[in-house]
Amino acid sequence: MNTLKTRTIALGSLLSVGISGQQDVQAAGKEPKTPNFIIIFADDMGYGDVGAFGHPTIKTPNLDKMAYESQRWTNFYVAAPVCTPSRAGLLTGRLPVRTGMSSEKRRVLFPDSKGGLPEKEITIASSLKQKGYATACIGKWHLGHLPQYTPNAHGFDYYFGIPYSNDMDRVGTENYMETTTKPKIEYFNVPLMRNSEIIERPADQTTITRRYTQEAVKFIEQNKKKPFFLYLAHSMPHIPLFRSPEFVNRSLRGIYGDVIEELDWSVGEVLKAVINNKLDKNTIVIFTSDNGPWTTFHEQGGSAGILSGGKGGTYEGGMREPTIFWSPGLIKPGVIMEMGTTMDLLPTFCKLANVTLPNDRIYDGYDISPVILGTGHSLREVVYYYRDTEVFAVRKGAYKAHLITQSEYGPDKPVVQDPPLLYNLNVDPSEKFNVAKDHPEVIEEIKKILEAHKATLTPVENQLEK
Repeated sequence: MNTLKTRTIALGSLLSVGISGQQDVQAAGKEPKTPNFIIIFADDMGYGDVGAFGHPTIKTPNLDKMAYESQRWTNFYVAAPVCTPSRAGLLTGRLPVRTGMSSEKRRVLFPDSKGGLPEKEITIASSLKQKGYATACIGKWHLGHLPQYTPNAHGFDYYFGIPYSNDMDRVGTENYMETTTKPKIEYFNVPLMRNSEIIERPADQTTITRRYTQEAVKFIEQNKKKPFFLYLAHSMPHIPLFRSPEFVNRSLRGIYGDVIEELDWSVGEVLKAVINNKLDKNTIVIFTSDNGPWTTFHEQGGSAGILSGGKGGTYEGGMREPTIFWSPGLIKPGVIMEMGTTMDLLPTFCKLANVTLPNDRIYDGYDISPVILGTGHSLREVVYYYRDTEVFAVRKGAYKAHLITQSEYGPDKPVVQDPPLLYNLNVDPSEKFNVAKDHPEVIEEIKKILEAHKATLTPVENQLEK
């Protein structure tokens, strides 16, 4: 069993590196101050949609500055290529197949779903609350809208946002593509909630990014004297695209670029709040996305840049995300080419906050704080590319084997690849050149790794099919 205990290094060796004010508090005989954590999670944003990751016409000065000042991760993955399972993986540090949060029949939760993230699951928020952290979820949740599944039921003191995707609760009989690509607020009866109360319906999505940002800044200011965890999960750039009036026709990239540039503005406001409240030496901010671009929507979808594929699939563009770790007081700057995943955030945060996770379950995340702090390397050698409840591909080191392939969306059926397709992602990140015939030993090794992984799986109740 892969437990946090067997994967991490001693807390003392981590906290001895660079945490602001530690020497002073130790000299005074007090506990070292634990860092604040902020996750900024975009929705359906592609690997190539940020200036620092190569986009030529979308301006992202705040994200670019984050990348320059701290760490840009070039091999960072999510737990799944669609919304609900990806978010479950991030918050629990566990593959969605272990929590019942993946399904071939219904790939995500819907407004009529009866399931959600099980109450027994441990989240980043519930873990950090053990050490007195203030916790807030602002933005899109999509892990269950019934009371027992909401953010407040999973360790968050405060919630402000929408319970599922912004294209749901669609009103009228118009064609889906028509209403989503030429949207109006009234087409989507999505509720905006504050904790358990609906405060607006339909949510005014033209101002939703701005209001999420205002709530985030307010939370930071209200909790600056205590440790806090902020999960800012934006609704954008998920279709339908909306932006504030100030960002209309701002970008050369069209409406999609407008939306991304407003998200970049939001990042700037959050960083400004951290800096102005003198928290930048002890706050870790992470920016990434829940999955790749929704290429079905053409120019209203994003770009995976050099990577193949997009949202819904297991080629790199579906699950490798633009990721930045920022903390001038803690993080050693650089471009990080080691592998990491959103599932690594829970064990990493818990290590830095001196939280011990129970050993009664399997965690699929690794403590990557040595990489962040510049004291060592990640223990991660393998990434599993799940499409719903099946592993379609496995990466071991530089090599990725596609055992099953299928287009992201459409009527085609899964195709078992025998022998598997094999790509050297260090040489060929676009997955163009199949080198399977040259490396049969790699394929055999990956098959054995997958069999060992499958042996760790146990049946659980499927939450998406309720």
